[in-house]
Amino acid sequence: MVAATLSLPLSPCCARIPFSQLEIGNMGIESLLVLLVVGAVAGWLAGLIMKGYGFGLIGNIIVGIVGAFVAGMIFPVIGVSLGSGIVASIIHSTIGAVILLFLIGLVKRA
Repeated sequence: MVAATLSLPLSPCCARIPFSQLEIGNMGIESLLVLLVVGAVAGWLAGLIMKGYGFGLIGNIIVGIVGAFVAGMIFPVIGVSLGSGIVASIIHSTIGAVILLFLIGLVKRA
């Protein structure tokens, strides 16, 4: 099995770090990619559900990530658990993003 490597100029000898060990803070690169994909899908689905709220790719990612935070704050209080896995994460983030877009819509109308 061949591991992908990423060359970073960390030292004069240009050390090679395996791609799977590259970390951004405490988050691995794979986790960051999953976060971005889940955020994009959740924001896009929330935009479809709440008609008229299309924000583009970057906006959808932000709405999806903030929606996951909103749902993460609300769901434990009301005792809702969707399980684990990427599908559950997308559903969780989408519900939170719909709540977020609904609240934004209320603020815009006021």
